[in-house]
Amino acid sequence: MTPLPARMLRAAAAGFLGTLGLYAVFSGTFASAQMLAGHNSDAPVNYAADRIELQDRQKRVVLSGNVRIDQAGLTLNAARTLVDYTDAGSLSIQRIMATGGVTVERANERASGNVAVYDFNRRIITMAGDVRLNRGGDTLNGGRLVIDLRSGVSSIDGRASGSSGVTGAVGSSSGGRVTGTFSVPKN
Repeated sequence: MTPLPARMLRAAAAGFLGTLGLYAVFSGTFASAQMLAGHNSDAPVNYAADRIELQDRQKRVVLSGNVRIDQAGLTLNAARTLVDYTDAGSLSIQRIMATGGVTVERANERASGNVAVYDFNRRIITMAGDVRLNRGGDTLNGGRLVIDLRSGVSSIDGRASGSSGVTGAVGSSSGGRVTGTFSVPKN
């Protein structure tokens, strides 16, 4: 067997340690960061806003002003949302893009960011730009949060954009790194 170059070994070790570190972070008090484990993403979606504009040709609804969207105990609040839909006899939501002070909440879990996209086909919520995830007394901060509603697993990284469909989000106060605080049990 041919020995691997030292650079490849260092990269593999760093990747392994990074994976262990992420596993330790996410399997700790964030219980595998399962923010929305068990969420019923097939449930009806209710909404309220100060203004609604139906753009029928684009198959889009624009909700603006104190937007609140609820689905099976999950609440999304934002200043403005674009709701893309299909119309094959009945309306079917495909995607919600929210901007302006976006929060996603369920029970004692809360995520906030500048922009969020809820892709109903993929069952994924992606938030970007100054993302903050709170669960109880614990927090994680980063540039981008991806919540997989099928698996219930969430991941956060330091970048404010990526291949997840959320682009153009400005900045991340975390400086490209994930930061956070875990509470410690009192003895």
